[in-house]
Amino acid sequence: MTDPYRSDARPDANFHLQGCGAMLQLARESSGLSLESVSSQLKIPERALKSIEAEDWQQLGAPVFVRGQLRSYARLLKVDMEPYLQQDQFRAVPVAELVSHGHVPRYRRMLDGVAKRAVYVVITAAIAVPVWLAVQKQPGSDSSQTTASLDVVPTANPVAPEPAPVASPASAQPSPYLASLAPVVRASESVLTLRMSADSWVQVQAPDGSRVEQGIVNAGELRSYKAGEVGKVVLGNAAAVEVQQAGSTVDMTTYQRANVARFTVSSDGSLAPVSN
Repeated sequence: MTDPYRSDARPDANFHLQGCGAMLQLARESSGLSLESVSSQLKIPERALKSIEAEDWQQLGAPVFVRGQLRSYARLLKVDMEPYLQQDQFRAVPVAELVSHGHVPRYRRMLDGVAKRAVYVVITAAIAVPVWLAVQKQPGSDSSQTTASLDVVPTANPVAPEPAPVASPASAQPSPYLASLAPVVRASESVLTLRMSADSWVQVQAPDGSRVEQGIVNAGELRSYKAGEVGKVVLGNAAAVEVQQAGSTVDMTTYQRANVARFTVSSDGSLAPVSN
């Protein structure tokens, strides 16, 4: 908040109340009040009261604060301040004019427009060219071309060459790609598969005891492991996990206790309970 008594918070240049300071000083002295007493009652610093009585408006704040202080001072001393306040005239704040300090030549504007279009073309090419190259290198597209021999061998009965078979639009289209950050494991290679119908905690260890995976697996996700990759498995919220061995669903009742399942996986993929 701005301090109204700072020396740099000057009032308007037209702020001039003549005679009110001497009148307030006379009324205060007639009432037997000191500057310290008035300052305590009005919560106005003594230096501000001295400036008011001396009519030294340059030491006070903005006119709105000065008029409020004068009214408070006059109200305390039971003095009518309005005739003095009517002397004050304030200037209207002029509307700021927007003046142009520079002129951009027409050729400069044209150069700026050409530069912007050039930047747009460069950015478009930088994006479009790699995409086009990636599409051209997609597997499944037939890049081989049939070349005709330039050696013409005359024959008694020239036979027109048979037209090359035209591939149907369906066969020419490349097969769609499936993007995934997880390694793709073929079903034929999977020995153990975990399918989550709800969030479940999974801990998978290799046969040598090293950690293969540990953490929360979200609902709907699938985990598959190859033969020899898993040695021990612990499942939290086991009722929400479907365990498949070589494509067949395994009944987890034998391995489950208090909704936690523990089992080992042999090298051939068979399951066995964890020995206590």
